[in-house]
Amino acid sequence: MGRYWSFYLIGAKNTILLALLAVMLGTCLGLIIAIGRISKNRVLRIAGTAYVEFIRGTPLLVQLFIIYYGLQAVGIRFPDIPFMSALLGINFSDFMSGVITMGINSAAYVCEIFRSGIQSIDKGQMEAGRSLGLNYRQTMTHIIIPQAVRNVLPALGNEFVVVIKESSIVSIIGIADLMYKANTVRGNTFQPFEPLLVAAFVYFILTFPLSKLLAHIERRMRTHD
Repeated sequence: MGRYWSFYLIGAKNTILLALLAVMLGTCLGLIIAIGRISKNRVLRIAGTAYVEFIRGTPLLVQLFIIYYGLQAVGIRFPDIPFMSALLGINFSDFMSGVITMGINSAAYVCEIFRSGIQSIDKGQMEAGRSLGLNYRQTMTHIIIPQAVRNVLPALGNEFVVVIKESSIVSIIGIADLMYKANTVRGNTFQPFEPLLVAAFVYFILTFPLSKLLAHIERRMRTHD
């Protein structure tokens, strides 16, 4: 640690950035899919269900390879951003492949979180909104979804913790996250075991305070209720 602490620091920074962007993408996409799954449109329901079942039924590693090599196969490359490349120490396009993969994977689970949260709202809320002259979209936007978000906030926070831990898989495609830096230290020091212990400790430092913060928020929400 005394010699390679900067490796772990850079890896932790990139891991947090990757997880944050992936959760933001997953939350937006998951909310859209959740609304589609509970809509009266049969096509949207079938499409949303197929997406969730496929993503949840396939390994994250396979999804990562499909996105990473698939984007290259069709010639889609994200423009290089010097600031981001300097921050990450890698190609920005590779980093975005990891963000997209983690976001798409997270969206399937966030979709179920939002769907359960929306369906937990009393049906009288929808009827009240419609009786006031609001259409379905306005009722969902101004009445149902705000209440659902409040109910599922702890679960969304837990999803962020899960994404932080699962993001270690993106090291396979060369993204300089925490696991990638740990493997670099293993190669430099010829110590196969000790750098992994340090990486595990850093992951714990990242997730434990966040878990405690989420537990505190959940207690405050119960007190408010």
